[in-house]
Amino acid sequence: MGALLSVDNIVVRYGNITALKRVSLSVPQGSVVCLIGANGAGKSTLLKAIVGLEPLAAGSISFDGRVIASAGAEDTESAQADWRAKRAVRAEKLTTDRIVSLGISLVPEGRRVFADMTVEENLEMGAFRERDAGVVLRKIDEMYSLFPILKERRRQKTRSLSGGEQQMMAIARALMSSPRLLLLDEPGLGLAPLIIKHIFSIISRINREEGVTVFLVEQNAKIALNTSDRGYVMETGNIVLEDVSARLLENDRVKAAYLGE
Repeated sequence: MGALLSVDNIVVRYGNITALKRVSLSVPQGSVVCLIGANGAGKSTLLKAIVGLEPLAAGSISFDGRVIASAGAEDTESAQADWRAKRAVRAEKLTTDRIVSLGISLVPEGRRVFADMTVEENLEMGAFRERDAGVVLRKIDEMYSLFPILKERRRQKTRSLSGGEQQMMAIARALMSSPRLLLLDEPGLGLAPLIIKHIFSIISRINREEGVTVFLVEQNAKIALNTSDRGYVMETGNIVLEDVSARLLENDRVKAAYLGE
């Protein structure tokens, strides 16, 4: 199975702070891959870099074999020594809307719903690039089939939904663009354990039945690793472990730091 998403030695800086330090990972097509780590490790920064919201200081990101973000040669010693090399290899960066159009959707941390819009209006916003009203209606029906509670709430303002319902709606809104790759930033954040279990069962179903590749960031390491095929562990901007998720669940370092064992 080839890599749908490839992250190659990327560096992201905020002023003098290096948030991501030569991070590399890959997400095979058709898989569920998770990234676990403590709060502040740099996980959300990585997702923002993938969708073009954070510029790269070094490295590159590719989707389905196409470079969607690159720092060019400006970070290399040879380029610094030779101004002509700097001009010859320019940084590349697609805008976020172009990245979405290629088939990547992000469900951000905290859901970021349109609180004063109805559920259905939020879903319509997820298909803002689609000009065919019939296609939009068909996609909405698909979302109601996947998330029956949203059909019941379709005329309600989003602010009236529970946290779990808002998270389902945020995922459904992201799916309205028919992504090939779904990025999820802390889908279990602030939710009760039973709701988290339900949300992750839906994530598995989206991958299994809809064929959507999933890359999720999550602090709840146990459920993330149980849901995914492969996992990465990030600490202070570095990938410190990577393996098949089943093996990471048995890893002593992961058990001690993230599983409370």
